[in-house]
Amino acid sequence: MTSSLPLGLTIIVPAYNEERTICQVLCELINLEHKFPIEIIVLSDGSTDSTRQIILHPKHIFNVRFVDNLKNQGKGNVVRQGIAMATYSHTLIFDADLEYFAVDIPNMFSFIESGIAEVVFGSRVRGVNTAQPSLAFSVGRTFLTHYMNVLFGSTITDLHTCLKLIPTEILRSSSLTEKGFGLDTEITCELLRRKLHPFEVPITYVGRTATEGKKIGAKDGLICLKIVTAKRFSRKPKMSKILVPQIA
Repeated sequence: MTSSLPLGLTIIVPAYNEERTICQVLCELINLEHKFPIEIIVLSDGSTDSTRQIILHPKHIFNVRFVDNLKNQGKGNVVRQGIAMATYSHTLIFDADLEYFAVDIPNMFSFIESGIAEVVFGSRVRGVNTAQPSLAFSVGRTFLTHYMNVLFGSTITDLHTCLKLIPTEILRSSSLTEKGFGLDTEITCELLRRKLHPFEVPITYVGRTATEGKKIGAKDGLICLKIVTAKRFSRKPKMSKILVPQIA
């Protein structure tokens, strides 16, 4: 797929009350060693702690594009804002919770540059550079991935990996409507509906527990099941309008 956007990577960082981790995440992204163009878009989702103040520190704000949403809108909504703002050919969502490592990004993008893949997923392979937060999370994630594979005839190993490197124009032309964590599921389903099967590479992952701030629970798993089923059998997806926010 040829893109009208210049080759490069837009990294979208949604953040909601991540004062404990946002500084380290941004420093890792800003100091990342890479040979391709990168832009970082940080979107605060109505944070009520000091997340906003940390992002606005000179060592961060001079290196990022920042959107300060005063009200909490849900991760899906702010990610869609970031997609609308992206200026490079590919987009990647990077959570602000330190579960993932920025150093994995250049390796993922190398498969785009070489023309080997159009879509690249960073897969959290159990037992390979990973620390799972609990058995329940691991089993639930595996079940949801298998369920999607059965419905779509795919062979993805990690449906809910955060590190999804996707052409920006594909994201913009997809019917993305989820306002919360379900957007992650929706994106993968839209790719599979287009017969775009991701090229997967192993990444490093250290999952955090609910006491450490993890915000996804059993309810989100049920929402995922609903989204996968609906996307598989939906014939006429509705396009959603993405509004470009004002940059602080």
